[in-house]
Amino acid sequence: MNYQETIAYLYEKLPLFSRIGEAAYKKDLHNTIALCEKIQNPHQKIKTIHIAGTNGKGSVSHMLAAILQQAGYKTGLYTSPHLYDFRERIKINGEMISENAVINFTKAINPWIEEISPSFFEVTVAMAFDYFYKSEVDIAVIETGLGGRLDSTNVINPVLSIITNIGWDHMNLLGNSLEAISYEKAGIIKENTPVVIGKKQEESWPVFTLIAKQKNATIQLASTNCPVKEYKWKENLLEVAIEKENSLHSYQLDLTGVYQVENISTVCCAVDQLRKNGFSISEESLIKGLRNVSTITGFQGRWEKIANNPSVILDVAHNVDGIRQVLRQLEMIDYNHLHIVIGMVKDKEIEKVLSLLPKTATYYFTQAQLPRALPAQDLEASAKKTGLTGFVFNAVNSAIEEAQKNARIDDLILVCGSLFIIGEVDRVKLSQ
Repeated sequence: MNYQETIAYLYEKLPLFSRIGEAAYKKDLHNTIALCEKIQNPHQKIKTIHIAGTNGKGSVSHMLAAILQQAGYKTGLYTSPHLYDFRERIKINGEMISENAVINFTKAINPWIEEISPSFFEVTVAMAFDYFYKSEVDIAVIETGLGGRLDSTNVINPVLSIITNIGWDHMNLLGNSLEAISYEKAGIIKENTPVVIGKKQEESWPVFTLIAKQKNATIQLASTNCPVKEYKWKENLLEVAIEKENSLHSYQLDLTGVYQVENISTVCCAVDQLRKNGFSISEESLIKGLRNVSTITGFQGRWEKIANNPSVILDVAHNVDGIRQVLRQLEMIDYNHLHIVIGMVKDKEIEKVLSLLPKTATYYFTQAQLPRALPAQDLEASAKKTGLTGFVFNAVNSAIEEAQKNARIDDLILVCGSLFIIGEVDRVKLSQ
């Protein structure tokens, strides 16, 4: 099989959560363990950092990877899902896994796919571990897919665990209370392994401290150890002042969403912990890494401006907490009128998200091209119940095109609601 045939085989043969949702989720680590044993457990032979959280884990993963790469470490990065190309999930020093590596791995494990019947995610996790080991990375940053305790990535024994925050998402799989969700995320805390918590929350903090004590894991709270004292936007960068050991340190970030303020605090705390663990990360590497995250890692879709006059912003915010952060950002910038292109998937808190959105905006309801997507007409029907009205489009690019026709030069077009919606945006056409 060539590369396209290989990807088609993986998509068609294996249960894929992004397409079908809960039916693809395996609630144990049995398949991952079995698959990794077949390939000689490469994850046990590399150093890793493990990152979980409801929101922010992707941003923190990319920031840390950029910083470690700037510090001279050959750095693997595993994230999910991808926006445009499957290979975005597995990178070393910002370069995607080669097509040949994907082909060869899939061919090698084909008999075990038949024997074990893994999910798409379980196969990609094993592929990442195998690729990182064979490429002799110095460190690999591993983002969980969903939850933590039963996530396929949770077979690793990292040098550091990080939990960004806890919010309402995937309750059908993780639990119907923030305490229950916290317990699932806390599953990445390992014996005698330090853990950094990004945000102290009333429901989650007691869970994290209890599990950390049981695991004899030192626990660091980023918002206490590396608090943000002030932030501002300067020359298309987010400038943040963080207090560390009673002195202020200024950092600039090319990811300009205001919600990144919290993530920078988490990253700085994690870097301090890595330094204590023997990693040589200079202040210059930290500064350069944060300033060039997108360039170094290819990170996209977080308050990302891809067009001007009118401005078109892409953001993968898709749950209550993520949308609240986007709304906070909107309050801080100037524009004439807001146009929102939105599409969601079926298993999200649709009406709760819609109830947060401004009723004065013009809406363009759309859908991603996958079975799990909520039909645009259904989204519009739910929106009407919360007082939102607009137009319906079967494809996101048609929706954006209509928004551009309707918008004035000083208006703002926001595209959000689902990572899969962002992944279908025609960036080339919009940037012309």
